[in-house]
Amino acid sequence: MNIEWLLEYNPILLALFASLFTWAVTALGAAMVFFFKTINQKVLNSMLGFAAGVMIAASFWSLLKPAIEITEEQGGIPWVPAVVGFLSGGAFLLVIDKILPHLHLGLSIDKAEGIKTSWQRSILLVLAITLHNIPEGLAIGVAFGALASNPDMGVLAGAVALALGIGLQNFPEGAAVSIPLRREGLSRLKSFNYGQLSGIVEPVAAVLGAYLVLIITPLLPYALSFAAGAMIFVVIEELIPESQTGNETDLSTIGAMFGFATMMVLDVALG
Repeated sequence: MNIEWLLEYNPILLALFASLFTWAVTALGAAMVFFFKTINQKVLNSMLGFAAGVMIAASFWSLLKPAIEITEEQGGIPWVPAVVGFLSGGAFLLVIDKILPHLHLGLSIDKAEGIKTSWQRSILLVLAITLHNIPEGLAIGVAFGALASNPDMGVLAGAVALALGIGLQNFPEGAAVSIPLRREGLSRLKSFNYGQLSGIVEPVAAVLGAYLVLIITPLLPYALSFAAGAMIFVVIEELIPESQTGNETDLSTIGAMFGFATMMVLDVALG
């Protein structure tokens, strides 16, 4: 494929294609429900830890670090957009967390968060994972949106690395939705559908993020940092606690270390 042509391609479409890939990986993970009715808690903890590690690494290497570098190139105060965007992203997810009804894995329905509803437990579980995918989609969108102001091969490679990393951690997330739903009594097909639908928000958020960066170019450092803050909020609020269920917490920690290392290699090697 001609690299020059790809660099000149519409960043919004590139963000859409990349997020459709991550959605497809979510669906692939959800498809594990056709082979397994239950999932070992140790395996689940390891996978969730891996996902947390990927998101932590992506938040720095793919989002905060570029935001600081862009601000330096523009002659601004490097830490201002990083701090403002980062905290704004966390605040945004905090508001959604308080509003959107959802239920974390392994908890009883009386522990559901957000606005109180009579929705079924299965729907609340799906919404919890959907919440994870909002910042992931935004991150992909702003990473590809950066091509509009800097059509450089390094920027493209960094965005691709981010999409690959998020795709990798979407596989266990898809399985972490569909298999517990099967255990709840849903059919394999319904469990799969709910699992893959949890990732549908990623393409929507990716297109929105890329579009905002395109129409407001100076927003880029803030947008990158915003996505990082939203991702870290999800990691601390949901992924890490969920991965620490049971007694084998070392496995989730090891998974997080491998996840961080994997994302770091992808970003540094490709970006």
